[in-house]
Amino acid sequence: MSTPKKLFIKTYGCQMNVYDSERMAEALGGQGYVETTSADEADMILLNTCHIREKAAEKTYSELGRLKALKKGKPDLKIGVAGCVAQAEGAEIMRRQPAVDLVVGPQSYHRLPEMEAKTRTGATALDTDFPEEDKFEKLTSRPKAKRGPSAFLTVQEGCDKFCAFCVVPYTRGAEVSRPVSRIMDEARNLVERGVREITLLGQNVNAYHGAGPDGSDYTLAKLIWDLDRVDGLERIRFTTSHPNDMTDDLIEAHGTCAKLMPYLHLPVQSGSDKILKRMNRSHTADSYLRLIERIRAARPDIVMSGDFIVGFPEETEADFQATLDLVEEVNYGYAYSFKYSTRPGTPAAERAQVDVAVADDRLQRLQALITQQQRAIQNGMVGRTVNVLFEKPGRLVGQMGGKSEYLHAVHVDNAAVEIGQIAPVRITSASTNSLAGILV
Repeated sequence: MSTPKKLFIKTYGCQMNVYDSERMAEALGGQGYVETTSADEADMILLNTCHIREKAAEKTYSELGRLKALKKGKPDLKIGVAGCVAQAEGAEIMRRQPAVDLVVGPQSYHRLPEMEAKTRTGATALDTDFPEEDKFEKLTSRPKAKRGPSAFLTVQEGCDKFCAFCVVPYTRGAEVSRPVSRIMDEARNLVERGVREITLLGQNVNAYHGAGPDGSDYTLAKLIWDLDRVDGLERIRFTTSHPNDMTDDLIEAHGTCAKLMPYLHLPVQSGSDKILKRMNRSHTADSYLRLIERIRAARPDIVMSGDFIVGFPEETEADFQATLDLVEEVNYGYAYSFKYSTRPGTPAAERAQVDVAVADDRLQRLQALITQQQRAIQNGMVGRTVNVLFEKPGRLVGQMGGKSEYLHAVHVDNAAVEIGQIAPVRITSASTNSLAGILV
Protein backbone atom coordinates (compact mmCIF):
# COMPACT_ATOMS: atom_id res chain seq x y z
CA MET A 1 0.00 0.00 0.00
CA SER A 2 1.49 3.34 -1.06
CA THR A 3 2.11 6.06 1.51
CA PRO A 4 -0.40 8.94 1.16
CA LYS A 5 0.98 12.21 -0.12
CA LYS A 6 0.53 15.12 2.24
CA LEU A 7 -1.23 18.39 1.35
CA PHE A 8 -0.90 21.65 3.23
CA ILE A 9 -3.33 24.47 2.39
CA LYS A 10 -2.90 27.97 3.80
CA THR A 11 -6.15 29.90 3.47
CA TYR A 12 -6.38 33.69 3.42
CA GLY A 13 -9.43 35.95 3.55
CA CYS A 14 -13.12 35.24 3.44
CA GLN A 15 -15.33 32.28 4.34
CA MET A 16 -15.67 31.46 0.65
CA ASN A 17 -11.95 30.76 0.55
CA VAL A 18 -12.37 28.43 3.55
CA TYR A 19 -15.06 26.57 1.61
CA ASP A 20 -12.93 26.54 -1.55
CA SER A 21 -9.97 25.12 0.39
CA GLU A 22 -12.14 22.26 1.64
CA ARG A 23 -13.23 21.44 -1.90
CA MET A 24 -9.67 21.65 -3.21
CA ALA A 25 -8.55 19.19 -0.53
CA GLU A 26 -11.37 16.86 -1.57
CA ALA A 27 -10.43 17.16 -5.25
CA LEU A 28 -6.81 16.26 -4.50
CA GLY A 29 -7.89 13.47 -2.15
CA GLY A 30 -8.64 11.46 -5.28
CA GLN A 31 -4.96 11.85 -6.21
CA GLY A 32 -3.88 10.22 -2.95
CA TYR A 33 -3.41 13.36 -0.83
CA VAL A 34 -4.31 13.70 2.83
CA GLU A 35 -4.22 17.04 4.63
CA THR A 36 -1.51 17.97 7.08
CA THR A 37 -1.17 20.93 9.43
CA SER A 38 2.59 21.19 8.80
CA ALA A 39 4.05 22.80 5.70
CA ASP A 40 7.41 21.21 6.50
CA GLU A 41 6.09 17.67 5.95
CA ALA A 42 3.90 18.45 2.91
CA ASP A 43 4.36 17.05 -0.58
CA MET A 44 2.20 19.86 -1.96
CA ILE A 45 1.55 23.34 -0.57
CA LEU A 46 -1.34 25.47 -1.80
CA LEU A 47 -1.76 29.14 -0.92
CA ASN A 48 -5.46 29.98 -1.31
CA THR A 49 -5.20 33.75 -1.60
CA CYS A 50 -7.47 36.75 -1.15
CA HIS A 51 -7.16 40.04 -3.04
CA ILE A 52 -9.45 42.17 -0.87
CA ARG A 53 -6.95 43.33 1.73
CA GLU A 54 -4.09 45.76 1.27
CA LYS A 55 -0.94 44.56 -0.46
CA ALA A 56 -2.40 41.07 -0.97
CA ALA A 57 -0.12 40.26 -3.91
CA GLU A 58 3.00 41.42 -2.07
CA LYS A 59 2.10 39.24 0.93
CA THR A 60 1.68 36.27 -1.39
CA TYR A 61 5.09 36.82 -2.97
CA SER A 62 6.64 37.20 0.47
CA GLU A 63 5.17 33.85 1.54
CA LEU A 64 6.37 32.25 -1.69
CA GLY A 65 9.87 33.48 -0.92
CA ARG A 66 9.80 31.56 2.36
CA LEU A 67 8.46 28.45 0.62
CA LYS A 68 11.22 28.67 -2.01
CA ALA A 69 13.75 28.03 0.74
CA LEU A 70 11.73 25.02 1.90
CA LYS A 71 11.61 23.63 -1.64
CA LYS A 72 15.36 24.02 -2.02
CA GLY A 73 15.83 21.31 0.57
CA LYS A 74 12.91 19.25 -0.76
CA PRO A 75 13.04 19.36 -4.59
CA ASP A 76 9.96 17.15 -5.08
CA LEU A 77 7.74 19.56 -3.15
CA LYS A 78 5.02 21.10 -5.32
CA ILE A 79 3.89 24.69 -4.66
CA GLY A 80 0.64 26.13 -5.94
CA VAL A 81 -1.15 29.48 -5.73
CA ALA A 82 -4.96 29.53 -5.85
CA GLY A 83 -7.69 32.09 -5.25
CA CYS A 84 -8.10 35.71 -6.20
CA VAL A 85 -4.44 36.75 -6.28
CA ALA A 86 -3.85 33.82 -8.63
CA GLN A 87 -6.68 35.08 -10.83
CA ALA A 88 -5.37 38.66 -10.82
CA GLU A 89 -1.67 37.91 -11.28
CA GLY A 90 -1.79 34.77 -13.43
CA ALA A 91 1.48 33.88 -15.18
CA GLU A 92 3.23 36.80 -13.46
CA ILE A 93 3.39 34.65 -10.31
CA MET A 94 5.46 32.02 -12.06
CA ARG A 95 7.63 34.66 -13.70
CA ARG A 96 8.42 36.33 -10.38
CA GLN A 97 8.71 33.10 -8.41
CA PRO A 98 9.90 30.11 -10.49
CA ALA A 99 9.47 27.80 -7.48
CA VAL A 100 5.71 27.84 -8.16
CA ASP A 101 4.46 24.76 -10.00
CA LEU A 102 0.81 25.65 -10.53
CA VAL A 103 -1.48 28.67 -10.50
CA VAL A 104 -5.25 28.17 -10.45
CA GLY A 105 -8.06 30.73 -10.29
CA PRO A 106 -11.13 30.37 -8.07
CA GLN A 107 -13.33 29.22 -10.97
CA SER A 108 -10.99 26.43 -12.08
CA TYR A 109 -9.99 24.50 -8.97
CA HIS A 110 -12.04 21.48 -10.09
CA ARG A 111 -9.22 21.00 -12.61
CA LEU A 112 -6.62 20.59 -9.85
CA PRO A 113 -6.23 16.80 -10.27
CA GLU A 114 -5.16 17.18 -13.92
CA MET A 115 -2.97 20.15 -13.05
CA GLU A 116 -1.28 18.25 -10.23
CA ALA A 117 -0.63 15.31 -12.54
CA LYS A 118 0.98 17.68 -15.03
CA THR A 119 3.36 19.04 -12.38
CA ARG A 120 4.48 15.49 -11.59
CA THR A 121 5.93 15.31 -15.12
CA GLY A 122 8.11 18.33 -14.35
CA ALA A 123 5.89 20.81 -16.18
CA THR A 124 4.07 23.81 -14.73
CA ALA A 125 0.29 24.28 -14.84
CA LEU A 126 -1.68 27.53 -15.19
CA ASP A 127 -5.46 27.91 -15.32
CA THR A 128 -7.13 31.26 -14.63
CA ASP A 129 -9.98 30.86 -17.11
CA PHE A 130 -13.66 31.37 -16.41
CA PRO A 131 -14.66 27.93 -17.74
CA GLU A 132 -18.08 27.19 -19.16
CA GLU A 133 -18.46 23.99 -17.15
CA ASP A 134 -19.77 24.26 -13.58
CA LYS A 135 -16.93 23.58 -11.16
CA PHE A 136 -19.46 22.49 -8.51
CA GLU A 137 -20.90 19.86 -10.84
CA LYS A 138 -17.39 18.47 -11.25
CA LEU A 139 -17.05 18.25 -7.45
CA THR A 140 -20.40 16.71 -6.57
CA SER A 141 -19.16 13.85 -4.39
CA ARG A 142 -18.04 14.54 -0.85
CA PRO A 143 -16.39 11.96 1.41
CA LYS A 144 -18.59 10.67 4.21
CA ALA A 145 -16.05 11.47 6.94
CA LYS A 146 -17.38 13.03 10.14
CA ARG A 147 -17.57 16.82 10.12
CA GLY A 148 -17.70 19.49 12.79
CA PRO A 149 -21.16 20.84 13.67
CA SER A 150 -20.85 24.02 11.53
CA ALA A 151 -20.08 24.25 7.82
CA PHE A 152 -19.99 26.71 4.92
CA LEU A 153 -21.87 26.05 1.69
CA THR A 154 -21.32 28.26 -1.36
CA VAL A 155 -24.58 28.95 -3.22
CA GLN A 156 -23.59 31.96 -5.33
CA GLU A 157 -20.37 33.41 -6.71
CA GLY A 158 -19.30 36.59 -8.42
CA CYS A 159 -20.75 40.07 -8.37
CA ASP A 160 -22.34 42.43 -10.88
CA LYS A 161 -22.31 45.52 -8.64
CA PHE A 162 -18.87 46.90 -9.63
CA CYS A 163 -18.26 48.95 -6.49
CA ALA A 164 -15.47 51.41 -7.26
CA PHE A 165 -13.12 49.96 -4.63
CA CYS A 166 -13.62 46.24 -5.29
CA VAL A 167 -11.80 43.64 -7.39
CA VAL A 168 -14.34 40.82 -6.95
CA PRO A 169 -16.08 41.26 -10.35
CA TYR A 170 -12.66 40.91 -11.98
CA THR A 171 -11.35 37.97 -9.93
CA ARG A 172 -14.57 36.01 -9.32
CA GLY A 173 -16.51 37.03 -12.41
CA ALA A 174 -20.20 37.73 -12.98
CA GLU A 175 -22.91 36.56 -10.60
CA VAL A 176 -23.66 32.87 -10.93
CA SER A 177 -26.11 30.92 -8.74
CA ARG A 178 -25.97 27.18 -8.19
CA PRO A 179 -29.06 25.07 -8.93
CA VAL A 180 -31.23 24.30 -5.90
CA SER A 181 -30.97 20.51 -6.32
CA ARG A 182 -27.17 20.55 -6.03
CA ILE A 183 -27.25 22.79 -2.98
CA MET A 184 -29.82 20.55 -1.30
CA ASP A 185 -27.78 17.42 -2.07
CA GLU A 186 -24.67 19.02 -0.58
CA ALA A 187 -26.59 20.24 2.48
CA ARG A 188 -28.02 16.77 3.16
CA ASN A 189 -24.55 15.27 2.73
CA LEU A 190 -23.17 17.70 5.31
CA VAL A 191 -25.98 16.90 7.76
CA GLU A 192 -25.32 13.17 7.35
CA ARG A 193 -21.72 13.89 8.36
CA GLY A 194 -22.70 15.65 11.59
CA VAL A 195 -23.27 19.26 10.52
CA ARG A 196 -26.07 21.05 12.36
CA GLU A 197 -25.49 24.63 11.20
CA ILE A 198 -24.90 25.74 7.60
CA THR A 199 -23.82 29.21 6.52
CA LEU A 200 -24.77 29.94 2.92
CA LEU A 201 -22.02 31.85 1.13
CA GLY A 202 -21.83 34.21 -1.80
CA GLN A 203 -20.00 37.39 -2.74
CA ASN A 204 -23.51 38.80 -3.05
CA VAL A 205 -25.47 35.95 -1.49
CA ASN A 206 -28.88 37.62 -1.32
CA ALA A 207 -28.75 38.14 -5.10
CA TYR A 208 -29.14 34.35 -5.34
CA HIS A 209 -31.38 33.27 -8.23
CA GLY A 210 -30.85 29.56 -8.77
CA ALA A 211 -32.86 27.15 -10.89
CA GLY A 212 -35.44 25.28 -8.83
CA PRO A 213 -36.30 21.60 -9.24
CA ASP A 214 -39.29 22.53 -11.41
CA GLY A 215 -37.32 25.05 -13.46
CA SER A 216 -38.61 28.02 -11.46
CA ASP A 217 -36.34 30.87 -10.34
CA TYR A 218 -35.55 30.58 -6.64
CA THR A 219 -34.76 33.51 -4.37
CA LEU A 220 -32.50 33.09 -1.36
CA ALA A 221 -35.56 33.13 0.89
CA LYS A 222 -37.17 30.27 -1.02
CA LEU A 223 -33.92 28.29 -0.81
CA ILE A 224 -33.82 28.90 2.96
CA TRP A 225 -37.34 27.53 3.32
CA ASP A 226 -36.33 24.36 1.44
CA LEU A 227 -33.33 23.97 3.77
CA ASP A 228 -35.63 24.56 6.73
CA ARG A 229 -37.27 21.21 5.91
CA VAL A 230 -34.01 19.22 6.07
CA ASP A 231 -34.17 16.95 9.12
CA GLY A 232 -31.12 17.33 11.34
CA LEU A 233 -30.24 20.80 10.09
CA GLU A 234 -30.96 23.10 13.00
CA ARG A 235 -29.46 26.45 12.03
CA ILE A 236 -29.16 28.50 8.84
CA ARG A 237 -27.11 31.65 8.26
CA PHE A 238 -26.00 33.55 5.14
CA THR A 239 -23.32 36.06 4.21
CA THR A 240 -22.41 38.48 2.57
CA SER A 241 -25.41 40.57 1.55
CA HIS A 242 -25.99 43.76 -0.41
CA PRO A 243 -28.66 46.21 0.81
CA ASN A 244 -30.20 46.46 -2.67
CA ASP A 245 -30.94 42.72 -2.70
CA MET A 246 -32.59 42.50 0.71
CA THR A 247 -35.96 41.42 -0.67
CA ASP A 248 -39.34 41.40 1.05
CA ASP A 249 -39.48 37.60 1.27
CA LEU A 250 -36.00 37.49 2.82
CA ILE A 251 -36.95 40.07 5.43
CA GLU A 252 -40.10 38.07 6.17
CA ALA A 253 -38.05 34.87 6.54
CA HIS A 254 -36.07 36.50 9.33
CA GLY A 255 -39.30 36.89 11.25
CA THR A 256 -40.91 33.54 10.47
CA CYS A 257 -38.23 30.89 9.79
CA ALA A 258 -37.17 29.42 13.13
CA LYS A 259 -33.96 27.93 11.73
CA LEU A 260 -32.76 31.25 10.27
CA MET A 261 -30.59 32.74 12.99
CA PRO A 262 -31.14 36.31 14.31
CA TYR A 263 -27.89 37.70 12.90
CA LEU A 264 -27.41 39.63 9.66
CA HIS A 265 -24.25 40.96 8.04
CA LEU A 266 -25.36 43.85 5.81
CA PRO A 267 -22.46 46.07 4.69
CA VAL A 268 -23.16 49.76 4.10
CA GLN A 269 -19.52 50.98 3.68
CA SER A 270 -20.23 54.67 4.42
CA GLY A 271 -22.85 56.93 5.93
CA SER A 272 -22.25 59.71 3.39
CA ASP A 273 -24.48 59.78 0.32
CA LYS A 274 -21.75 61.56 -1.63
CA ILE A 275 -19.21 58.83 -0.85
CA LEU A 276 -21.75 56.06 -1.45
CA LYS A 277 -22.37 57.48 -4.91
CA ARG A 278 -18.64 57.71 -5.60
CA MET A 279 -18.35 54.08 -4.41
CA ASN A 280 -21.10 53.11 -6.89
CA ARG A 281 -23.05 51.55 -4.03
CA SER A 282 -26.49 52.54 -5.49
CA HIS A 283 -28.14 52.98 -2.11
CA THR A 284 -28.30 55.94 0.27
CA ALA A 285 -27.76 56.20 3.99
CA ASP A 286 -31.47 56.85 4.47
CA SER A 287 -32.57 53.84 2.36
CA TYR A 288 -30.19 51.68 4.39
CA LEU A 289 -31.57 52.94 7.70
CA ARG A 290 -35.16 52.39 6.53
CA LEU A 291 -34.16 48.85 5.53
CA ILE A 292 -32.76 48.22 9.01
CA GLU A 293 -36.07 49.41 10.48
CA ARG A 294 -37.99 46.87 8.37
CA ILE A 295 -35.63 44.04 9.31
CA ARG A 296 -35.92 44.84 13.01
CA ALA A 297 -39.69 45.08 12.73
CA ALA A 298 -39.64 41.51 11.40
CA ARG A 299 -37.10 40.26 13.98
CA PRO A 300 -36.70 42.71 16.90
CA ASP A 301 -33.83 40.83 18.57
CA ILE A 302 -31.67 40.56 15.44
CA VAL A 303 -27.99 41.47 15.82
CA MET A 304 -26.69 43.57 12.95
CA SER A 305 -23.21 43.48 11.48
CA GLY A 306 -21.65 45.73 8.84
CA ASP A 307 -18.58 46.73 6.84
CA PHE A 308 -17.07 50.22 6.64
CA ILE A 309 -14.33 51.83 4.58
CA VAL A 310 -12.85 55.06 5.89
CA GLY A 311 -10.54 57.41 4.04
CA PHE A 312 -12.16 56.67 0.67
CA PRO A 313 -10.96 59.13 -2.00
CA GLU A 314 -12.53 62.58 -1.53
CA GLU A 315 -13.96 61.72 1.91
CA THR A 316 -14.18 64.89 4.03
CA GLU A 317 -14.56 65.17 7.79
CA ALA A 318 -18.25 65.86 7.22
CA ASP A 319 -18.55 62.66 5.19
CA PHE A 320 -16.86 60.72 7.95
CA GLN A 321 -19.12 62.27 10.56
CA ALA A 322 -22.09 61.03 8.54
CA THR A 323 -20.66 57.51 8.92
CA LEU A 324 -20.38 57.96 12.69
CA ASP A 325 -23.97 59.20 12.77
CA LEU A 326 -25.20 56.14 10.88
CA VAL A 327 -23.30 53.80 13.22
CA GLU A 328 -24.85 55.55 16.20
CA GLU A 329 -28.32 55.07 14.77
CA VAL A 330 -27.94 51.42 13.77
CA ASN A 331 -26.13 50.18 16.91
CA TYR A 332 -24.09 47.28 15.55
CA GLY A 333 -23.35 44.09 17.42
CA TYR A 334 -20.38 43.51 15.14
CA ALA A 335 -18.73 45.55 12.41
CA TYR A 336 -15.61 45.32 10.30
CA SER A 337 -13.86 48.55 9.43
CA PHE A 338 -10.92 49.20 7.16
CA LYS A 339 -8.82 52.06 5.89
CA TYR A 340 -9.21 52.43 2.14
CA SER A 341 -6.37 51.02 0.09
CA THR A 342 -6.09 51.09 -3.69
CA ARG A 343 -6.73 48.07 -5.88
CA PRO A 344 -5.10 48.28 -9.32
CA GLY A 345 -7.67 48.36 -12.08
CA THR A 346 -10.53 49.68 -9.96
CA PRO A 347 -11.99 53.18 -10.62
CA ALA A 348 -11.21 54.52 -7.14
CA ALA A 349 -7.50 53.76 -7.53
CA GLU A 350 -7.20 56.65 -10.01
CA ARG A 351 -8.69 59.29 -7.70
CA ALA A 352 -7.08 61.73 -5.26
CA GLN A 353 -6.30 59.87 -2.05
CA VAL A 354 -7.03 60.97 1.53
CA ASP A 355 -3.97 61.70 3.67
CA VAL A 356 -2.83 58.51 5.42
CA ALA A 357 -2.65 60.13 8.87
CA VAL A 358 -6.19 61.49 8.48
CA ALA A 359 -7.48 58.07 7.43
CA ASP A 360 -5.70 56.42 10.36
CA ASP A 361 -7.30 58.85 12.80
CA ARG A 362 -10.76 58.26 11.36
CA LEU A 363 -10.36 54.51 11.51
CA GLN A 364 -9.40 54.64 15.18
CA ARG A 365 -12.39 56.84 16.01
CA LEU A 366 -14.79 54.58 14.12
CA GLN A 367 -13.41 51.43 15.70
CA ALA A 368 -13.70 52.95 19.17
CA LEU A 369 -17.41 53.60 18.58
CA ILE A 370 -18.01 50.12 17.13
CA THR A 371 -16.19 48.50 20.06
CA GLN A 372 -18.31 50.50 22.49
CA GLN A 373 -21.50 49.28 20.81
CA GLN A 374 -20.30 45.69 20.62
CA ARG A 375 -19.40 45.64 24.32
CA ALA A 376 -22.74 47.18 25.29
CA ILE A 377 -24.67 44.51 23.37
CA GLN A 378 -22.54 41.72 24.85
CA ASN A 379 -22.96 43.13 28.36
CA GLY A 380 -26.70 43.22 27.70
CA MET A 381 -26.63 39.44 27.20
CA VAL A 382 -25.70 38.87 30.86
CA GLY A 383 -28.65 37.30 32.65
CA ARG A 384 -30.26 36.12 29.41
CA THR A 385 -30.57 32.50 28.30
CA VAL A 386 -29.28 31.69 24.82
CA ASN A 387 -29.07 28.46 22.84
CA VAL A 388 -25.48 27.42 22.21
CA LEU A 389 -24.28 25.05 19.51
CA PHE A 390 -21.23 23.47 21.10
CA GLU A 391 -18.36 23.15 18.62
CA LYS A 392 -15.16 22.31 20.49
CA PRO A 393 -13.49 21.91 23.89
CA GLY A 394 -12.34 25.11 25.58
CA ARG A 395 -8.89 25.90 26.92
CA LEU A 396 -9.66 24.59 30.42
CA VAL A 397 -10.37 21.00 31.43
CA GLY A 398 -14.09 20.31 31.16
CA GLN A 399 -14.76 23.60 29.35
CA MET A 400 -16.76 23.63 26.10
CA GLY A 401 -17.20 26.42 23.60
CA GLY A 402 -19.69 27.23 20.90
CA LYS A 403 -21.85 29.90 19.28
CA SER A 404 -25.14 31.40 20.35
CA GLU A 405 -27.91 32.08 17.86
CA TYR A 406 -26.56 35.66 17.77
CA LEU A 407 -23.09 34.40 16.74
CA HIS A 408 -21.56 35.30 20.08
CA ALA A 409 -18.76 32.98 21.20
CA VAL A 410 -19.85 31.32 24.46
CA HIS A 411 -17.89 29.06 26.79
CA VAL A 412 -19.18 26.96 29.70
CA ASP A 413 -17.07 25.40 32.46
CA ASN A 414 -17.68 21.81 33.55
CA ALA A 415 -20.10 21.38 30.65
CA ALA A 416 -21.68 17.93 30.39
CA VAL A 417 -22.46 18.30 26.68
CA GLU A 418 -21.32 16.71 23.43
CA ILE A 419 -19.85 18.47 20.40
CA GLY A 420 -22.78 19.18 18.08
CA GLN A 421 -25.30 19.49 20.90
CA ILE A 422 -27.48 22.59 21.20
CA ALA A 423 -28.22 23.47 24.81
CA PRO A 424 -29.63 26.47 26.73
CA VAL A 425 -27.03 28.53 28.58
CA ARG A 426 -27.63 31.38 31.01
CA ILE A 427 -25.01 34.07 30.42
CA THR A 428 -23.17 35.07 33.60
CA SER A 429 -20.41 37.35 32.30
CA ALA A 430 -19.18 39.13 29.19
CA SER A 431 -15.65 39.90 28.01
CA THR A 432 -14.30 41.68 24.95
CA ASN A 433 -14.72 38.78 22.52
CA SER A 434 -16.84 36.17 24.28
CA LEU A 435 -19.52 35.33 26.81
CA ALA A 436 -19.43 32.88 29.70
CA GLY A 437 -22.38 31.02 31.14
CA ILE A 438 -23.82 27.97 32.84
CA LEU A 439 -26.02 25.22 31.46
CA VAL A 440 -29.68 25.65 32.34
